[in-house]
Amino acid sequence: MSASESSSVGRRTFVLGAAAAAGSAALAGPLAPAASAAGFGWSDDGSNYVVDTGANLVFKVSKTNGDLTSLAYKGTEYQGYGGKNSHVESGLGTSTVTITQSGSTILISVAYGTLRHYYAARSGENNVYLWTDKADTSVSATRYIVRVKAGLFLNDEPDSYTYTTSTIEASDVFAKSDGQTRSKHYSKLRVIDYDYIGWTTGSVGLWIVRSNHEKASGGPFYRSLLRHQSADGGGLYEILYYGENQTEDQRFGLQGPYVIAFTDGGAPSSSLYHANLTTSWADSLGISGYVGAGGRGRVAGVGISGRNTAYAYTVGLANSVAQYWGSARSSDGYFSVGGVLPGAYTLTVYKGELAVYSTQVTVSAGSATTLNTITVPSSNDPSNASAIWRIGDWNGTPSGFKNADLMTYAHPSDVRAASWTGNVVIGSGSETAAFPAYLWKDVNSGLLVYFKLTAAQAAAAHTLRIGVTTAYANGRPQITVNETWTSAIPSPPTQPSTRSLTVGSYRGNNYTFTYSIPASAWLTDTSQYNVLKINVVSGSGTTGFLSAGTAIDAIDLLA
Repeated sequence: MSASESSSVGRRTFVLGAAAAAGSAALAGPLAPAASAAGFGWSDDGSNYVVDTGANLVFKVSKTNGDLTSLAYKGTEYQGYGGKNSHVESGLGTSTVTITQSGSTILISVAYGTLRHYYAARSGENNVYLWTDKADTSVSATRYIVRVKAGLFLNDEPDSYTYTTSTIEASDVFAKSDGQTRSKHYSKLRVIDYDYIGWTTGSVGLWIVRSNHEKASGGPFYRSLLRHQSADGGGLYEILYYGENQTEDQRFGLQGPYVIAFTDGGAPSSSLYHANLTTSWADSLGISGYVGAGGRGRVAGVGISGRNTAYAYTVGLANSVAQYWGSARSSDGYFSVGGVLPGAYTLTVYKGELAVYSTQVTVSAGSATTLNTITVPSSNDPSNASAIWRIGDWNGTPSGFKNADLMTYAHPSDVRAASWTGNVVIGSGSETAAFPAYLWKDVNSGLLVYFKLTAAQAAAAHTLRIGVTTAYANGRPQITVNETWTSAIPSPPTQPSTRSLTVGSYRGNNYTFTYSIPASAWLTDTSQYNVLKINVVSGSGTTGFLSAGTAIDAIDLLA
């Protein structure tokens, strides 16, 4: 369903990404008028600074702690559920809150210890611009939550976060009476997949437009909670740092702007998206850690050769201070990543989500670093190796494996999941679809793969490769062939220490296990099936779906 089609459905709740947004961006109206709108200004009601944008939006910020205490659009109050305000983390506590006006911009500054947070309003806009500058770990600030009253938007998304009385894992994964599961963790989307999230009734849209996430962590394919909605209200999140299944250390510094945007039902204006948003009007506001466009640079590549054109390629930049990414053009691999803070970065080329090339680049303020055509060596893509058989493909994800798609928005115990057990026969034509995306020590360890070899193949030693995308509790594969040869237990690679497979994320540190299988392990009768057994081993984990486990990228037996 297109954005314009979705917006015509009365009281319909939905999420839109950048691609879908293009068709309805015009519905949001202009980004900013040329002159101040009538009514634009601020007042002090004693407890809050009250900002009237001169359009249809009036919001209040507490003078005590910097909470957003009111968010009224066209006279309707949207802020608040469960007696809670909208705020950084779960609220900052007593803060120093000040307000200034400079022409058509109003800025509210919140100081809490080493943390600085900002709200800005522009004359004539139905937007609230936000920045958060976290300098260190002394303040717990990893998100901003817009808390929305119940009943204003229908809770009709198929996988909305719905509270029930049946908790199946920790205190944040629930089961409905029909056996379907819900959790705020189940976002479905990677960071690269969306520019904004929110809800619409068809006549009113409330959105949070994400920042460029330059000070977040996890890269372009990271998944984190984005929103939840239940009987008592809804929450929209801008995640500043999320620790669940995190692959990187926390970055510090200014994040933003991210934007709370109201529309007349359509998507927020595309000019607000992180890739297009220019905030030259904010250059002189004195925002802590702010670096304008003139203090940033760009990296551009002529192209990427050696690509597998069946896959999308992404180019990422990362160091301990910041992260960025951009898509490579499908025709030739051209890429351009702009708005980059000066510094030295590791540039990584991803086939799907699998890193296949890396180099170092230096970015300078006010200039572009131009790279000649990048050639991905054939050996860097494991798909190029000649294989006797292969299950899945090497793309850094469990895509195509059994239950893989469902696992980004459901618990493995969900009634919609196909059985996690079941063996696989090479040559059946359904090897990948029959192979489970995840393997657990306590659920489906001991899975069997049946395959035949020719006489020449059976006379030689071969290498078996098992690629994984993440692991929980140090789960890793140990193999047995024909019950006569068993591999050593491999050392566990570095993976996130938190939950992953049960909270909608397969993304960790891609790793390939290799096993050298001697010729003596194979059956010499070519009419018989060889049997590969894959066990999950670990001394950690508990039981069931929280036992040690791992997510599969691809498995192959090399020629």
